[in-house]
Amino acid sequence: MAVITTEPTQKDIGLLYETARIATESRAGGNHPFGALLADADGNILMEQYNEVVTGHNDCGHAETMLLMRASKAFDRDFLATCSLYTSIEPCAMCSGALYWANVGRLVYGLTEHRLLEMTGSNPENPTFDLPCRDVLARGQKDIVVVGPVDDADLAQRIGKDHEGFWD
Repeated sequence: MAVITTEPTQKDIGLLYETARIATESRAGGNHPFGALLADADGNILMEQYNEVVTGHNDCGHAETMLLMRASKAFDRDFLATCSLYTSIEPCAMCSGALYWANVGRLVYGLTEHRLLEMTGSNPENPTFDLPCRDVLARGQKDIVVVGPVDDADLAQRIGKDHEGFWD
């Protein structure tokens, strides 16, 4: 099986801006600035999720993992295989594993985890992995489409804005 890389569509970029909006709301609510959403094959938003690490007192409360846990309860595996997970930042190893186990067939992300590390530094609240999601997903037995990082300067600036000053 393989990780299949494709280019983003305009709809993908629009939905990534929605993840940035969710991340802004997450930060405003006292959580880490990460956002994720699940969309069907037509790009309709099915679920949104912000990060719950701080207010949920849950170190595993990453936006992607929380969303995928909800989605796996709400939808069957065959349907999820046709859906896309959108996330402002490349999923960590835990979140990539959650995508794999939830059977979501497509992932679209804005910024790399490497770029996140540049923004967070050695902040103990976010000990970033140096393990790209493609490496995690390539070890599995499913074909998964991965789109990202998305090369759009305005989007990158918008996503990065939520992290400015947060990790100081």
